[in-house]
Amino acid sequence: MAKQIRFPLTGRIQIPTEQIRIPGSDPSDAGSAIHVEDLWKVYGPHPSRALAEYRGGAADVPDHMTAVRGVSFDVRPCETFVVMGLSGSGKSTLIRCLTRLIEPTAGLVDIDGNDVLTLSKAQLAEQRRRDWAMVFQHFGLLPHRRVLQNVAYGLEVAGVPRKEREDRAHHMVELVGLSGTENKFPSELSGGMRQRVGLARALVQNPRLLLLDEPFSALDPLIRTDLQDELMRLARAGSQTSIFITHDLTEALKVGDRIAIMRDGVLVQVGTPEEIVLKPADDYVRRFAVEAPRAKVVRAETIARSAVELSPDTLTDEALTTLAQRGEGVAVVRPAARAPFTVTAQDLLEPSRAGKALGDLGFETATVDGDVLLQGVMKNLIDTGRPVVVASSAGELLGVIDDATAVRALAVSGTES
Repeated sequence: MAKQIRFPLTGRIQIPTEQIRIPGSDPSDAGSAIHVEDLWKVYGPHPSRALAEYRGGAADVPDHMTAVRGVSFDVRPCETFVVMGLSGSGKSTLIRCLTRLIEPTAGLVDIDGNDVLTLSKAQLAEQRRRDWAMVFQHFGLLPHRRVLQNVAYGLEVAGVPRKEREDRAHHMVELVGLSGTENKFPSELSGGMRQRVGLARALVQNPRLLLLDEPFSALDPLIRTDLQDELMRLARAGSQTSIFITHDLTEALKVGDRIAIMRDGVLVQVGTPEEIVLKPADDYVRRFAVEAPRAKVVRAETIARSAVELSPDTLTDEALTTLAQRGEGVAVVRPAARAPFTVTAQDLLEPSRAGKALGDLGFETATVDGDVLLQGVMKNLIDTGRPVVVASSAGELLGVIDDATAVRALAVSGTES
């Protein structure tokens, strides 16, 4: 899946209330920048003492356990960063440590230049009200409040005037596709609609940082897909940074700009969806990646083969010789007045084309951008019956993709024993 670069500051929802931030925080409208270094969470009666033993190389400390073990990573402003792993891998503990819903045992969590672990309770509460929003699987809607009141609740707590908070809540209800439900109570809504209310309540605060812990895991597949699409649409419309927890690789590949795979409290691999699928770090990651829909993840630029480029004036016999010498079966021809096209050795062996200049052949060939997904490339291969030219947005030739290349990209190697 080709990801959008998400820095659309002009598209950010404009909110008239001043964004009050703690001293020293970044006042820009971009999403939060996060730096996590050597983060630990140890459970037990003497966590600090146990931590010293773990850092000294102990695999096990009696009466203690680690949920997060020396984790380090960075999240860029406006990025959707997905953390995934099996149940018990530590991903939910990790996300709660970032905003101190769970107190870390040790490490550094820097959000927008502020060391979160040193914030006072008042500063922490202010950040949670103004800059951070959290969405969990169970949203905890207030049953005695109507939809609009639920969505506006965080703004009410923050002291936003009634008219303004209701205007903002109306707008967000519309964005998540719930227009007409403003006066309904949560009990009158379906499960998927209640999830949308929870999402709207988090997003109405225009957070710079949005934390989501498996918010869609209990939903029916169709509703889940709709909400994933909604989240991605709202992410493009705004400019928040999102950290999304899931155990579902398909969901991770769909919503994530980068994915971190977690096991036993450790990040095993961090990479783009393409890197996770094509270059798994170990067998644990490979077991996740084996079921990935590669055609929806792999980009044309990644699998394109280097192309032999021949002049339009080159004769077919000469072209055949060049391809044979270079061990290639496809070449690209770029005439001055026409779109580039591919020629294959099979094309050149056709008796009726002997002695002709390549520029006179003019086969209809598709040209795709390097960010086009493999599924789009395959459609072009089928439609034209010819190898596809891959080029950059600036027109630079990146290579070619033929049927064999596409099939190899779809192939999944077995897991290691």
